[in-house]
Amino acid sequence: MERKLGKYLRYVHYIDFDDIINSFNERGEMTSTWHLAIIYFSEPEKALEPITIHITQLDTFKGYEPGKKVLNFDPKRIKWRNGKMPQSRCNDKCSPGFRKAPKPGHPVCCYDCVICSEGEISNTTDSEICHTCPDDEWPDEKKVKCVPKSYEFLTYGEDEIVTVFIAISLFFCIVTLFILKIFIHFWDTPIVRANNRTVSFILLVSIFLSFLCVFLFLGRPVDITCLMRQTTFGIFFSISVSSVLSKTITVCIAFKATKPGSIWKKWVGVKTSNYVVGICSSVQVLICIVWMLVSPPHQEFDMTSYIDKIIIQCNEGSDIWFYSMLGYLGLLASVSFVLAFMVRTLPDSFNEAKYITFSMLVFCSVWIAMIPAYLSTKGKNMVAVEIFAILTSCGGILGCIFFPKCYMILFKQEINIRRQM
Repeated sequence: MERKLGKYLRYVHYIDFDDIINSFNERGEMTSTWHLAIIYFSEPEKALEPITIHITQLDTFKGYEPGKKVLNFDPKRIKWRNGKMPQSRCNDKCSPGFRKAPKPGHPVCCYDCVICSEGEISNTTDSEICHTCPDDEWPDEKKVKCVPKSYEFLTYGEDEIVTVFIAISLFFCIVTLFILKIFIHFWDTPIVRANNRTVSFILLVSIFLSFLCVFLFLGRPVDITCLMRQTTFGIFFSISVSSVLSKTITVCIAFKATKPGSIWKKWVGVKTSNYVVGICSSVQVLICIVWMLVSPPHQEFDMTSYIDKIIIQCNEGSDIWFYSMLGYLGLLASVSFVLAFMVRTLPDSFNEAKYITFSMLVFCSVWIAMIPAYLSTKGKNMVAVEIFAILTSCGGILGCIFFPKCYMILFKQEINIRRQM
């Protein structure tokens, strides 16, 4: 292409505005003098004034000088409009925290500044792309640097709800110990002896320990607390519900045994209640042991549920065994509720089945409402829901079964005698 054009360029010549003849040599190179100048326009101050054209000559050189390969001129002689060098762009530069996005149908120098997406930063001007932060970090407010994510769990001293849970748990623990002291002081009275006082003491102790289990759910989860919290609560709570079931079965057997020639008379006694408590709670212990051997709970860092924080939580290991533990508690409570409901209207000066019915009704209502709330929350809110269910259900059993007895022991002592009962 150069050879073909050079053939014609060597014969080309023209006259410029200074009447100087310009031509090319046989190699197609300009041999005349070049004038390098800058031209700019001054806008008139008034509408009717003409536009002034300014021409500033910067340098003069020969078009063809084999020994000269560098163009030299004085930049100080260049005059820009408003004193600023014009830029080949349609908009301002993109600040850090933004990236360039091309405008369809516009030149390359025209672009939009788009803020970096969630989890991304840009720390340079006119950045082409945004960089993603590591999993354990998050962009700051200006999206110019990555900062460590915050950790979320039920914290002592920072979460007000933790203080509330501690106060409620300690209050119920004190109330449970007070009731236990009353039962010990009135050990031989008919109300305490009624319906197996040994089971009553086992029930009080298991409820007390269930309230203390709340502290395993508070604070930063670690492997040992994750291993203990659900299993400890499940075992102690199963002893409580098994004791309630034992009392319910005792009431049912007692009324059936009053009929002449009833075969239920041989089942009336302390041993039956103790066997019920031991067998029912042993099944829960077996479930928890298998759970620990198959897939034990452990600490887990959840980085996906929230984009700006890391949830420190307990992974239950096997959901099947976790819900088996809860399901078994629900089975014991349901059986106890049905049996107590069947004998609630039987005549007696103190029919404990009525109070067992109310306690199991509270228990079942709380845990049925807890399941959807538990599954629909995350992080520390999920733990708070379970703590609330534990405190409410244990408090319901304690209040419905033992408060009426304590009231009669303390304020109705005239009927707390064998002849009246």
